[in-house]
Amino acid sequence: MTVSAVELNGVSKYYRTVEALHPLTLSVHSGEVLGLFGHNGAGKSTLMKLILGVLKPTSGRVSALGFCPRATSSHEYRAQFGYLPENVSFYDHLTGREVLRYFARLKGHSLRQADALLEEVNLSVAADRSVKTYSKGMRQRLGLAQAFLGEPKLLILDEPTVGLDPVATSDFYQMVDRLKTGGCAVILCSHVLPDVEQHIDRAMILSAGRKIALGSLDDLRGQANLPVEVKVSGISKQELKRTLNGYANEVHWINESSNVNRFSVGSEQKLSVMKQLLSHSEINDLQVKPPSLEALYRFYINDFHVQSGINQGGVHE
Repeated sequence: MTVSAVELNGVSKYYRTVEALHPLTLSVHSGEVLGLFGHNGAGKSTLMKLILGVLKPTSGRVSALGFCPRATSSHEYRAQFGYLPENVSFYDHLTGREVLRYFARLKGHSLRQADALLEEVNLSVAADRSVKTYSKGMRQRLGLAQAFLGEPKLLILDEPTVGLDPVATSDFYQMVDRLKTGGCAVILCSHVLPDVEQHIDRAMILSAGRKIALGSLDDLRGQANLPVEVKVSGISKQELKRTLNGYANEVHWINESSNVNRFSVGSEQKLSVMKQLLSHSEINDLQVKPPSLEALYRFYINDFHVQSGINQGGVHE
Protein backbone atom coordinates (compact mmCIF):
# COMPACT_ATOMS: atom_id res chain seq x y z
CA MET A 1 0.00 0.00 0.00
CA THR A 2 1.36 3.41 -1.00
CA VAL A 3 1.66 5.83 1.92
CA SER A 4 1.23 9.56 1.38
CA ALA A 5 3.80 11.74 3.11
CA VAL A 6 2.07 14.95 1.99
CA GLU A 7 -1.63 15.51 1.32
CA LEU A 8 -3.16 18.75 0.12
CA ASN A 9 -6.92 18.93 -0.36
CA GLY A 10 -8.26 22.09 -2.00
CA VAL A 11 -5.45 24.16 -0.50
CA SER A 12 -5.27 27.83 -1.49
CA LYS A 13 -3.44 30.94 -0.30
CA TYR A 14 -4.83 34.40 -0.98
CA TYR A 15 -3.57 37.75 0.18
CA ARG A 16 -5.52 40.98 0.01
CA THR A 17 -4.53 41.74 -3.58
CA VAL A 18 -2.74 38.56 -4.61
CA GLU A 19 -3.95 35.03 -5.42
CA ALA A 20 -0.69 33.27 -4.55
CA LEU A 21 -1.98 29.71 -4.86
CA HIS A 22 -5.30 28.65 -6.33
CA PRO A 23 -7.06 25.59 -4.84
CA LEU A 24 -4.68 22.65 -5.21
CA THR A 25 -5.11 18.95 -4.46
CA LEU A 26 -1.90 16.91 -4.37
CA SER A 27 -0.43 13.75 -2.85
CA VAL A 28 3.31 13.09 -2.48
CA HIS A 29 4.10 9.49 -1.57
CA SER A 30 6.81 8.10 0.66
CA GLY A 31 9.82 7.14 -1.44
CA GLU A 32 8.86 9.56 -4.22
CA VAL A 33 10.74 12.55 -5.62
CA LEU A 34 8.45 15.28 -6.91
CA GLY A 35 10.05 17.95 -9.08
CA LEU A 36 8.43 21.35 -8.58
CA PHE A 37 8.86 23.80 -11.44
CA GLY A 38 7.63 27.23 -12.46
CA HIS A 39 8.74 30.76 -13.22
CA ASN A 40 9.48 33.28 -10.46
CA GLY A 41 6.14 34.15 -8.94
CA ALA A 42 4.46 30.88 -9.89
CA GLY A 43 3.66 29.93 -6.28
CA LYS A 44 6.40 27.39 -5.58
CA SER A 45 7.69 28.98 -2.38
CA THR A 46 4.14 29.55 -1.15
CA LEU A 47 3.39 25.85 -1.64
CA MET A 48 6.53 24.76 0.21
CA LYS A 49 5.82 27.12 3.13
CA LEU A 50 2.27 25.77 3.41
CA ILE A 51 3.60 22.21 3.65
CA LEU A 52 6.17 23.28 6.25
CA GLY A 53 3.50 25.06 8.29
CA VAL A 54 5.12 28.48 7.93
CA LEU A 55 1.99 29.79 6.20
CA LYS A 56 -1.64 29.14 7.04
CA PRO A 57 -3.81 28.18 4.06
CA THR A 58 -6.72 30.40 3.16
CA SER A 59 -8.77 27.28 2.45
CA GLY A 60 -8.30 23.53 2.35
CA ARG A 61 -6.33 21.08 4.45
CA VAL A 62 -2.60 20.31 4.59
CA SER A 63 -1.22 17.07 6.04
CA ALA A 64 2.52 16.35 6.34
CA LEU A 65 3.58 12.93 7.66
CA GLY A 66 0.00 12.47 8.83
CA PHE A 67 -0.20 15.67 10.89
CA CYS A 68 -1.27 19.27 10.41
CA PRO A 69 2.05 21.15 10.06
CA ARG A 70 0.72 24.10 12.10
CA ALA A 71 -0.48 22.01 15.05
CA THR A 72 0.83 23.04 18.46
CA SER A 73 2.07 19.48 19.04
CA SER A 74 4.08 19.50 15.82
CA HIS A 75 7.61 19.61 17.27
CA GLU A 76 8.09 15.85 17.56
CA TYR A 77 7.16 14.96 13.99
CA ARG A 78 8.65 18.15 12.50
CA ALA A 79 12.02 16.74 13.56
CA GLN A 80 11.48 14.31 10.66
CA PHE A 81 11.43 17.21 8.18
CA GLY A 82 14.47 18.33 6.23
CA TYR A 83 14.38 21.76 4.60
CA LEU A 84 16.84 23.78 2.54
CA PRO A 85 15.68 27.32 1.68
CA GLU A 86 16.74 29.00 -1.55
CA ASN A 87 18.93 31.53 0.27
CA VAL A 88 20.70 29.66 3.04
CA SER A 89 22.32 31.67 5.85
CA PHE A 90 24.07 30.84 9.13
CA TYR A 91 25.71 32.59 12.07
CA ASP A 92 28.98 33.65 10.47
CA HIS A 93 31.00 33.61 13.69
CA LEU A 94 30.28 29.91 14.30
CA THR A 95 32.30 27.13 12.70
CA GLY A 96 30.71 24.68 10.29
CA ARG A 97 30.83 21.98 12.96
CA GLU A 98 29.20 24.25 15.55
CA VAL A 99 26.43 25.18 13.12
CA LEU A 100 25.60 21.59 12.27
CA ARG A 101 25.78 20.43 15.89
CA TYR A 102 23.45 23.29 16.85
CA PHE A 103 20.85 22.10 14.32
CA ALA A 104 21.35 18.51 15.48
CA ARG A 105 20.55 19.50 19.06
CA LEU A 106 17.48 21.46 17.95
CA LYS A 107 16.12 18.43 16.11
CA GLY A 108 17.17 15.92 18.76
CA HIS A 109 19.68 14.11 16.56
CA SER A 110 23.11 12.66 17.25
CA LEU A 111 26.15 14.95 17.24
CA ARG A 112 28.06 12.02 15.78
CA GLN A 113 25.77 12.09 12.75
CA ALA A 114 26.47 15.81 12.33
CA ASP A 115 30.18 15.09 12.11
CA ALA A 116 29.56 12.24 9.65
CA LEU A 117 27.50 14.53 7.40
CA LEU A 118 30.32 17.07 7.32
CA GLU A 119 32.49 14.30 5.91
CA GLU A 120 29.77 13.27 3.46
CA VAL A 121 29.45 16.79 1.99
CA ASN A 122 33.25 17.18 1.88
CA LEU A 123 33.48 19.84 4.59
CA SER A 124 35.48 17.92 7.18
CA VAL A 125 38.69 19.82 6.36
CA ALA A 126 36.92 23.16 6.86
CA ALA A 127 34.65 21.99 9.69
CA ASP A 128 36.43 24.02 12.37
CA ARG A 129 36.70 27.21 10.34
CA SER A 130 34.18 30.02 10.87
CA VAL A 131 31.36 30.09 8.34
CA LYS A 132 32.28 33.65 7.33
CA THR A 133 35.34 32.18 5.55
CA TYR A 134 33.20 29.77 3.49
CA SER A 135 32.57 30.19 -0.22
CA LYS A 136 29.02 30.15 -1.59
CA GLY A 137 29.39 26.50 -2.58
CA MET A 138 30.66 25.56 0.90
CA ARG A 139 27.71 27.34 2.55
CA GLN A 140 25.37 25.46 0.24
CA ARG A 141 26.94 22.12 1.19
CA LEU A 142 26.58 23.02 4.87
CA GLY A 143 22.92 23.81 4.20
CA LEU A 144 22.44 20.44 2.56
CA ALA A 145 24.07 18.71 5.53
CA GLN A 146 21.59 20.32 7.96
CA ALA A 147 18.68 19.33 5.70
CA PHE A 148 19.87 15.70 5.71
CA LEU A 149 20.15 15.52 9.51
CA GLY A 150 18.29 12.62 11.08
CA GLU A 151 17.48 10.72 7.89
CA PRO A 152 14.32 12.84 7.26
CA LYS A 153 11.04 11.31 6.13
CA LEU A 154 10.10 14.50 4.27
CA LEU A 155 12.72 16.56 2.49
CA ILE A 156 11.93 19.92 0.87
CA LEU A 157 14.71 21.45 -1.19
CA ASP A 158 14.58 24.87 -2.83
CA GLU A 159 17.29 25.34 -5.51
CA PRO A 160 19.63 22.87 -3.74
CA THR A 161 22.43 22.84 -6.34
CA VAL A 162 23.00 26.62 -6.54
CA GLY A 163 26.73 27.24 -6.18
CA LEU A 164 27.68 23.55 -6.32
CA ASP A 165 30.33 22.29 -8.73
CA PRO A 166 29.56 19.24 -10.91
CA VAL A 167 31.12 16.75 -8.45
CA ALA A 168 29.22 18.19 -5.48
CA THR A 169 26.01 18.19 -7.56
CA SER A 170 26.49 14.51 -8.39
CA ASP A 171 27.17 13.70 -4.72
CA PHE A 172 24.03 15.59 -3.71
CA TYR A 173 21.80 13.58 -6.05
CA GLN A 174 23.34 10.34 -4.77
CA MET A 175 22.31 11.36 -1.25
CA VAL A 176 18.78 12.17 -2.47
CA ASP A 177 18.55 8.80 -4.22
CA ARG A 178 19.67 7.04 -1.03
CA LEU A 179 17.06 8.82 1.10
CA LYS A 180 14.38 8.04 -1.48
CA THR A 181 15.29 4.35 -1.34
CA GLY A 182 14.84 4.54 2.43
CA GLY A 183 11.30 5.84 2.03
CA CYS A 184 11.85 9.59 2.24
CA ALA A 185 9.46 11.80 0.26
CA VAL A 186 11.32 14.59 -1.55
CA ILE A 187 9.99 17.81 -3.02
CA LEU A 188 12.71 19.35 -5.14
CA CYS A 189 12.41 22.82 -6.67
CA SER A 190 15.04 23.74 -9.26
CA HIS A 191 15.60 25.82 -12.38
CA VAL A 192 18.43 23.49 -13.52
CA LEU A 193 16.14 21.13 -15.40
CA PRO A 194 18.72 18.87 -17.13
CA ASP A 195 20.26 17.89 -13.77
CA VAL A 196 16.89 17.14 -12.16
CA GLU A 197 15.35 15.13 -14.98
CA GLN A 198 16.78 11.69 -14.21
CA HIS A 199 16.16 11.89 -10.46
CA ILE A 200 12.43 12.72 -10.24
CA ASP A 201 9.45 10.38 -10.31
CA ARG A 202 6.90 13.05 -11.18
CA ALA A 203 6.96 16.70 -12.21
CA MET A 204 4.52 19.42 -11.25
CA ILE A 205 4.51 22.71 -13.14
CA LEU A 206 2.95 25.79 -11.58
CA SER A 207 2.10 29.09 -13.24
CA ALA A 208 0.36 32.11 -11.74
CA GLY A 209 -0.49 30.02 -8.67
CA ARG A 210 -2.15 27.27 -10.69
CA LYS A 211 -1.18 23.65 -11.30
CA ILE A 212 -0.89 23.33 -15.09
CA ALA A 213 0.77 19.91 -15.36
CA LEU A 214 1.40 16.95 -13.06
CA GLY A 215 2.65 13.46 -13.86
CA SER A 216 5.62 11.29 -14.73
CA LEU A 217 7.75 12.46 -17.63
CA ASP A 218 6.32 9.66 -19.76
CA ASP A 219 2.80 10.82 -18.92
CA LEU A 220 3.62 14.44 -19.70
CA ARG A 221 5.30 13.46 -22.97
CA GLY A 222 2.23 11.49 -23.99
CA GLN A 223 -0.07 14.40 -23.23
CA ALA A 224 2.15 16.98 -24.96
CA ASN A 225 2.75 14.78 -28.04
CA LEU A 226 5.95 16.64 -28.86
CA PRO A 227 8.28 15.45 -31.64
CA VAL A 228 11.23 13.19 -30.87
CA GLU A 229 14.79 13.93 -31.97
CA VAL A 230 16.62 11.34 -34.07
CA LYS A 231 20.36 11.21 -34.73
CA VAL A 232 21.62 9.08 -37.63
CA SER A 233 25.21 8.52 -38.78
CA GLY A 234 26.75 6.67 -41.73
CA ILE A 235 24.31 7.92 -44.35
CA SER A 236 24.15 11.10 -46.40
CA LYS A 237 21.35 13.56 -45.92
CA GLN A 238 20.16 13.00 -49.50
CA GLU A 239 19.93 9.24 -48.99
CA LEU A 240 18.30 9.75 -45.62
CA LYS A 241 15.64 11.93 -47.21
CA ARG A 242 14.92 9.22 -49.77
CA THR A 243 14.70 6.62 -46.99
CA LEU A 244 12.23 8.73 -45.00
CA ASN A 245 10.08 9.58 -47.99
CA GLY A 246 6.55 8.36 -47.31
CA TYR A 247 7.25 7.46 -43.66
CA ALA A 248 7.47 10.93 -42.11
CA ASN A 249 5.19 13.74 -43.19
CA GLU A 250 7.05 16.48 -41.34
CA VAL A 251 10.81 16.30 -40.80
CA HIS A 252 12.62 19.24 -39.19
CA TRP A 253 16.36 19.14 -39.82
CA ILE A 254 18.46 20.25 -36.86
CA ASN A 255 21.92 20.25 -38.45
CA GLU A 256 23.64 20.23 -41.84
CA SER A 257 26.19 17.41 -41.93
CA SER A 258 26.99 14.89 -44.63
CA ASN A 259 27.63 11.94 -42.28
CA VAL A 260 25.76 12.75 -39.06
CA ASN A 261 22.20 13.96 -39.37
CA ARG A 262 19.80 15.10 -36.66
CA PHE A 263 16.12 15.69 -37.23
CA SER A 264 12.85 15.72 -35.34
CA VAL A 265 9.73 13.81 -36.27
CA GLY A 266 6.24 13.55 -34.79
CA SER A 267 5.93 11.02 -31.97
CA GLU A 268 3.12 9.17 -33.76
CA GLN A 269 5.50 8.44 -36.66
CA LYS A 270 8.41 7.37 -34.48
CA LEU A 271 7.99 3.60 -34.81
CA SER A 272 7.51 3.53 -38.59
CA VAL A 273 10.53 5.80 -39.07
CA MET A 274 12.70 3.66 -36.76
CA LYS A 275 11.76 0.46 -38.60
CA GLN A 276 12.62 2.01 -41.93
CA LEU A 277 15.96 3.35 -40.71
CA LEU A 278 16.95 0.07 -39.08
CA SER A 279 16.50 -1.71 -42.39
CA HIS A 280 19.08 0.51 -44.09
CA SER A 281 22.45 -1.24 -44.31
CA GLU A 282 24.59 1.94 -44.44
CA ILE A 283 23.44 3.31 -41.08
CA ASN A 284 26.02 2.58 -38.38
CA ASP A 285 24.45 4.46 -35.46
CA LEU A 286 20.92 5.47 -34.54
CA GLN A 287 19.84 7.39 -31.45
CA VAL A 288 16.37 8.53 -30.39
CA LYS A 289 15.94 11.30 -27.83
CA PRO A 290 12.50 11.90 -26.29
CA PRO A 291 11.41 15.45 -25.40
CA SER A 292 13.46 16.72 -22.46
CA LEU A 293 12.02 18.08 -19.22
CA GLU A 294 13.00 21.56 -20.44
CA ALA A 295 11.04 21.07 -23.68
CA LEU A 296 8.03 19.83 -21.73
CA TYR A 297 8.26 22.79 -19.35
CA ARG A 298 8.32 25.26 -22.24
CA PHE A 299 5.39 23.52 -23.92
CA TYR A 300 3.11 23.52 -20.86
CA ILE A 301 4.02 27.07 -19.80
CA ASN A 302 3.49 28.46 -23.31
CA ASP A 303 0.28 26.50 -23.82
CA PHE A 304 -1.14 27.71 -20.51
CA HIS A 305 -0.35 31.35 -21.15
CA VAL A 306 -1.62 31.27 -24.71
CA GLN A 307 -4.94 29.86 -23.51
CA SER A 308 -5.28 32.05 -20.43
CA GLY A 309 -3.65 35.27 -21.58
CA ILE A 310 -1.94 35.59 -18.18
CA ASN A 311 1.25 37.64 -17.95
CA GLN A 312 4.18 35.22 -17.49
CA GLY A 313 5.95 37.55 -15.11
CA GLY A 314 3.87 36.42 -12.12
CA VAL A 315 3.13 38.45 -9.02
CA HIS A 316 4.06 36.36 -6.01
CA GLU A 317 6.66 33.73 -5.23
